[in-house]
Amino acid sequence: MGKLKAFFSKQDQQKLEAGLAPTKKSFLSRLGTAVVGKTKIDDEFLDELESILIQSDVGVATTLKIIDALEARTANEKFLGLEELVKMLREEISKLLVDKSTKEILPEAKGPQVVMVVGVNGVGKTTTIGKLAHQLKAQGKSVMLGAADTFRAGAIDQLQIWADRVEVPLIRQEMGSDPASVAFDTVQAATAKGVDVVLIDTAGRLHNKVNLMNELSKVKRVMSKVIPEAPHEVLLVLDGSTGQNAFEQAKQFTAATEVTSLAITKLDGTAKGGVLLGISDQFQIPVKYIGVGEGIEDLQDFDPQHYIQTLFG
Repeated sequence: MGKLKAFFSKQDQQKLEAGLAPTKKSFLSRLGTAVVGKTKIDDEFLDELESILIQSDVGVATTLKIIDALEARTANEKFLGLEELVKMLREEISKLLVDKSTKEILPEAKGPQVVMVVGVNGVGKTTTIGKLAHQLKAQGKSVMLGAADTFRAGAIDQLQIWADRVEVPLIRQEMGSDPASVAFDTVQAATAKGVDVVLIDTAGRLHNKVNLMNELSKVKRVMSKVIPEAPHEVLLVLDGSTGQNAFEQAKQFTAATEVTSLAITKLDGTAKGGVLLGISDQFQIPVKYIGVGEGIEDLQDFDPQHYIQTLFG
């Protein structure tokens, strides 16, 4: 079993390295160019570094934190080269990520543990639910899905495809049904059958923020009638390749509901992997999962140390 675990860990690391390769190449090549001919960290260099971080979609607020920290550390030091700069950057980024990391897949709870999954259409929300169901099932947990995104054509059928593929039950109603009713039925069925984990899909977009807030609040309220603590987790799915749009989506959903964790998808198709750092830091929400490929195994538990090691290795 130990050898098998080591094999899968190695496979995961290889996928992570491949997924972050565009970000790493873009970031480090710009950094290397900025360093050429420099003998110390001066204002000109810090301006260049600030530009590199912002272009990597780290975000302005988080970029300024990093710049200020480097400026303070190097006030009385000479800049010796790329290796020293990378070491300092790794340390500062680690401080921003590691404190908010989480190792628990789900909090301990009596009865079904309920995860409400939110996010705009097109970010990979349904796919993430399917992959997460597969991951949890592989860990020996029983899983049930709830198709509470009843507004979008095809959303229910897409989730059904994943349920069939992973071989887990799906509670569904017709398109246009009350999402809260679907969530209630799902949690009630999961409780009756002694299911370990419930994953509830929700509408990606309503007419305005007030409608979104009201709908998500209603879904949470009816689930709590069956399980008072439900949902135990609200997982926001964001598309890492959209850069600053992901920041705006995070802003909208954190205003509409209490988001407790993040899943960042499509990191394998972008050079903007810095968005993960910026969003986690700006909104003070831990990243739990990252998507580094299209395969069913390509949703990984996020390990900040592996992320930093891969980005700067």
